Amino acid sequence: MRFDHAGIATDDAAELADRYSDLFDAPVAHEEVFDDLRITFLEFGNGYFELLEPTEDAGGSIPRYLERNGPGIHHLALETDDIEAALDTAREAGVRLVDEEPRPGAWGHDVAFLHPRSTGGILIEFVEH
Repeated sequence: MRFDHAGIATDDAAELADRYSDLFDAPVAHEEVFDDLRITFLEFGNGYFELLEPTEDAGGSIPRYLERNGPGIHHLALETDDIEAALDTAREAGVRLVDEEPRPGAWGHDVAFLHPRSTGGILIEFVEH
């Protein structure tokens, strides 16, 4: 597995993208609206920052996260060549899964999340490109 991205919850993805682009010379690699979120990926050479901004109609985990915690790191993502095998390995290790099966994610990738109670308090996402 390889590091893929850090998911960052924010109230203003465009402003944060501009700030990070200026500070870190990190170009925008991809933007989309997916699952009631404005998503911006900034390229950092060997990984990305994924900025997650809820749309006005958004429900789900990102608005709840922002309400409880404010802006910040929401999850860390690891790229895998075989997401099914990665989930099997997690199951065998006794890790609690958020997603029993892969599901469609941003940028057309398959994703699945591991529960933070099983991963040291960090929400981990598997990503298969």
